[in-house]
This record gives sequence, C-alpha cells and structure tokens, in this order.
Amino acid sequence: MMKKTLFMLFALVAVLATVTGCAGPQVRSLSPEDNPEHHYLAGMKALESGGLTVAAEKFDRAVYLDEKFSKAYAGLAIVSAEKVKAQADPKFKAVELERAFANLEKAKKFADRPEEEFDYYAAKVRVHTLVKDENWLKQAEEAFRSGSELKLDERALTYYQGGEALIYYMGVAYLDGLEFQKARDRFADVLNARREGKWHEKADRAWKKADRIVRAMAGITVGEVGKKIAAQDAVTRADLAALLVDELKLDQLFAGRIPVASQLAKMKPEFTPADVLNHPFKEEVLTMMKWKVRGMEPKFDETTKAQLFKPADSVSRGEMAFILEDVLIKLTGDEKLASAYFGQEKSPFPDVRSTSPFYNAVINMTTRGIMEGELSGEFRLNDPVDGADALLAIRVLNQKRNIY
Repeated sequence: MMKKTLFMLFALVAVLATVTGCAGPQVRSLSPEDNPEHHYLAGMKALESGGLTVAAEKFDRAVYLDEKFSKAYAGLAIVSAEKVKAQADPKFKAVELERAFANLEKAKKFADRPEEEFDYYAAKVRVHTLVKDENWLKQAEEAFRSGSELKLDERALTYYQGGEALIYYMGVAYLDGLEFQKARDRFADVLNARREGKWHEKADRAWKKADRIVRAMAGITVGEVGKKIAAQDAVTRADLAALLVDELKLDQLFAGRIPVASQLAKMKPEFTPADVLNHPFKEEVLTMMKWKVRGMEPKFDETTKAQLFKPADSVSRGEMAFILEDVLIKLTGDEKLASAYFGQEKSPFPDVRSTSPFYNAVINMTTRGIMEGELSGEFRLNDPVDGADALLAIRVLNQKRNIY
C-alpha cells in the first residue's frame, strides 16, 4: 500500500512538472501595444508635461516587460531627479537622489546599442542639471562629450529624434550654471544643426533668453546675486530690490545727492516688515523703504492685518516701469517726470491705455530706452518681468545715470 501511494505521488509530481514545462515562460504583455518601447515613449511625453506619477508608472511598466530595457531606467532617473528638485525635505531628497543615480547605473549597464547609450548620456546631463550635486556642471560636460562621440542612427532615437537634443540639454545646464555665453552658443548649435526639428522651438526660446542676459551683462561686472536673478523667468519684489541695491548701487547714488551728513544719518526705514525679518534680501528691502522708492512700499495684508513687503510677489512690467521711473526722478531731481505724459489721448502701445496709472512711467522708460516694447507693438504691461529684462533695464539706467 505504501509503495502504491509513493508511486502515485511521484507520478503526480511528474505530471505537474510536464504541464509547467509545456506552459512555457509567463506572458507579461497584454496586447501588441503593451511593450517596453511604447511605455517608454509615453513616459517621456508625460515628463514633458510634468506628469511625474504617470511617467514613473510608464517606465515601471516598461521595466516589468523587459528588465534590461535601458531607456526606461534612464527615464526613471530623470523622474527621481525632478522630485529631488521639487522637494525641500532633506530625507526625501536623499532617497530620490540615491534612486536617480541607481537607475542611471542600470541605464548604463543595459545599454547595448549607441542609441541606448545616447539616452543614458542625455539622462545623465539632465539628472546632474536637476539635482546639482557636487561638481555637477563638470559631470554634465563629461557626459555631453561622451554622448557627442557616439556614432548614431538618428532614426533609432525614438524620443530624442536627433543628436541635437543632447546639445540642447547641455545648453540648459550652462544656463542653470550661469555660464550664459556657453549656453547661448549651445542653443545656437541646435538652431544651426537643422532647419527644423523637435528641439528647434525650445532652443530658439532659450537662445533669445541667453542672448538677452549676455547683452545685459556686456561691459559691466555682475555679482553672483545678479547672475542668479538674471536666469529667472519671473523677478520678485525682493529680487528687484537686490538688483537695484547690488547692481545699480542705489544706496550710494541717492546718498550722494544729500549734501548734509546729519540729514543722511537720520534716514531709516520706519519699520521692518515681519515677512522679511529672516529674508536673505532683508537689507536690500530696507534700503528701498529707507529711500521710499515708489512701488516698493509695504502693502496692507488682509489676512494678518499688517503691513507686509510681500517679497515673493512677482513684479509685472508695468510695476517695474513705475518703480524705475521713481528711481529716475530721484536721480535727476526732476519731479515733472512724474506727470510728463499726463493728458495724452493716444497710447503708442495697444495694451497700455493713456489712462492707465502706469502709462506715464511706461512712456518715460521706453522713450529713454530703459525698457522696450515687443515687435508686435505691445508692451506686455501685466506680464511678469524676467531676470534678463530686469538686468538689461538696470544696465541702461546705470549707463544713463552719468548724464544726470
């Protein structure tokens, strides 16, 4: 009886082994579209629009379908790097930073074709630019050089679609690294690589931004604060205060127009707004308040029922014209400038009515070349001032101060 039982048990095991062997490997794909390449492309497109969760899901699915799919690991590295940039918590940043570099290593390990290596090097440039680890710009340059030496079949670059993509991201790295001339040169290389392409429009916008910064800095020495602000897409009230004090040397300029030392010694801000007590540009803000620069006064905050400076509020182009007009009035001592264009019926700018509170300031700034309108004819009154435009305006004002 025991022998019969053992025989039946062995027979059952043999049958199960046969069935399992005949079944073959587990089928993971659910449809023809459920493949690594499809999910990789969907993940990269989600990255473009800032959809980090969707991008991570797509890259994870690609890796599930093919554990050695190099490009998906490159994508996951970029996702983690974006999270590092977006988060302030040090512990969270450390975890995502480790993931980013671990996925970069996997992307490198599994890249067995030049086109996959290209994705790895592009991701490496992007990751270092986003996380700004030690010697990040140097490491980005090394990755750029290695990627540029690859012999590519550009038709196989399914997402990047051309070697100029690597040049574009190196330009972004230089822009973030405040190497504006190098950034402009790289973006120009993208534009010259081919007449039209996936990266042409982005490179054109970036070239114009870098070019404005280079022109704004030409012939003057700009400190680190000025360089960092110059690269920003929107300038805050605190940023503008810093530019006026650090780059225009506004405090010294105004002080030089007060001949009595005792009078100068009495000039102080009336109070320190609570929202700038621990701000890095506290002294610059207080300098604006000391000189009572119009447009840079504290504002009443309904929530706290207190006068606050609102250092993080962005400055519109109209507001900057208003502020710089007052600086010009204080430099020249010509109070008539404040009403020089009142009463004009027709505005040269379709988006600035002659009845606008900013109209006089806009005309004062544009007729003196301190600020410029657009080729379309508009002034873009309510658009935020970017760093390049702010620095360029202050540079021109700085040049004109010797006239007054």
